[in-house]
Amino acid sequence: MESRPLRYFVAVAEELNFTRAAERLGISSPPLSRAIRALERELGVALFERSTHHVALTPAGTVLLAEARAALDALDAAGRRARRAAAPELVLAAKPDGDAGLLETLLEKYATEPDALPVAVRLCGWGDQTRLLRTGEADAALIGEPFDRTGLDTEPVSAEPRVAALPAAHPLAARDRTALADLALPGVEPSRPDGLRRFLDGIVERHGVRDLPHLLKLVELGEVVTLLPASVAARYPRPGVAYRPVPDAPPAVLVIAWPRQSRSRAVAALVRAAASLATSDHMPSHIEC
Repeated sequence: MESRPLRYFVAVAEELNFTRAAERLGISSPPLSRAIRALERELGVALFERSTHHVALTPAGTVLLAEARAALDALDAAGRRARRAAAPELVLAAKPDGDAGLLETLLEKYATEPDALPVAVRLCGWGDQTRLLRTGEADAALIGEPFDRTGLDTEPVSAEPRVAALPAAHPLAARDRTALADLALPGVEPSRPDGLRRFLDGIVERHGVRDLPHLLKLVELGEVVTLLPASVAARYPRPGVAYRPVPDAPPAVLVIAWPRQSRSRAVAALVRAAASLATSDHMPSHIEC
């Protein structure tokens, strides 16, 4: 199966209109219709239900749409990775303030590796690191656990306590420390870091959080209560935010991730440098707030 018919199919499946799909592809409708019929003959199934005014996916078409998107994404990523392999630099994706304060130390340590390349740090938003790795736009990434590891390998870099970020006037701010049960964060339990990830993603989606200063302003205004790595509290004191230790919260674990199929010596050197931080004096320790 060639990629062009799949691209044609995805366009029609997303538009559910042959005319709009043809315009999107920059071709006329007749060759598009012929290509879709040829694909259906090749597969031996109907992909669309057609009428004069209606186009809909069949069950087989629904399955193929998911598979075709994945296949085309993989092809596009393969091309980007090939170009990245020939590039004179390594791209490291990281979320601003999501590096546990270790980015500069990591880059300095990596620079001493024999296979090191110049590093371009690509700063990105919440959840973007895995997308950049899978699309071939980044060679490696610093990511906080948990996340979808499909197609990726990882090594731990650091682990540190989490603290509650509370409005300064919040009743719990009067305590020296608090517990997850007192915070009553939906779905967050001591043994369920995936619940914490869903909770944090929910804050980002509901409030359109762009970055850490945006999140901290929401805390100051009393819009949210959240959990943050202790290193963030140490680096970003704010009069309107009270940081309090939460001993039973899941730790903030930072890993370095890279595509599983990578054979880059430069990426391997970066992973070695990052993994060495986990046993060095640079590992974050408990930070009092």
